[in-house]
Amino acid sequence: MNLKLHKPLCIFDLETTGINVAKDKIVEICILKVNPDASRETKTWLVNPEMYIPKEASAIHGISDDDVKDAPKFKEIAPKIIEMISGCDLGGFNSNRFDVPLLAEELLRAGFDFDLDKFKLVDVQVIYHKLERRTLSAAYKFYCKKDLENAHSAEADVNATFDVLNAQVAHYEDLPNEIAGLSEFSSQAKFADLAGFIAFDDDQKEIFTFGKYKGQRVKDVFQKDLGYYGWIQNADFPLYTKKILTGIQLRSKF
Repeated sequence: MNLKLHKPLCIFDLETTGINVAKDKIVEICILKVNPDASRETKTWLVNPEMYIPKEASAIHGISDDDVKDAPKFKEIAPKIIEMISGCDLGGFNSNRFDVPLLAEELLRAGFDFDLDKFKLVDVQVIYHKLERRTLSAAYKFYCKKDLENAHSAEADVNATFDVLNAQVAHYEDLPNEIAGLSEFSSQAKFADLAGFIAFDDDQKEIFTFGKYKGQRVKDVFQKDLGYYGWIQNADFPLYTKKILTGIQLRSKF
């Protein structure tokens, strides 16, 4: 194995009802846990999203309402997911922008906390796009010299994603082979939340990236307009974003 792991790495992939992090739900999740000794464990769950799966989504991942009608709800498998990823780093393909934020939303909705500071995140797509700019199927073909079969099957995608990551480390001499370095390399803009509504200024203070207070420090906004905090908490923002803003609001009182 080309990667040098100091703790397990969980590569995961989600199939969902759509791409709205605040509203859409998981219909399938697969987690590939790779240990420092290169041993692997894979778990796949179909999930009843408790909502209609749009035909457009089913056309992509092939999962219909009938396929998940008897599947467990997310809150039923959440403890197993927490157990599997605890003490691990997280990776995926386009995971920083989609899979991680949506997983965090589902865990928070199910009553389980998700603390981003506990994980290093490696986004294989970002590495690939920075160096080659292709899709997962093309990345698999380029690095692994094979065609990706069953694309958009969660299990096929997580295995392909890990194989691509492992091959990337061997392919590029200057690419780190440890998760800390890969996490830094695959990160893009630094945000306080997962959805990109809260960024940092040059002094590492949280600022809004949207709305009438765009570019202003969150703490300063809440001190002059606490109603804005209330509006966000009642509006259609991701739960993780609301959690981060609540933490800032609590800090601003002292």
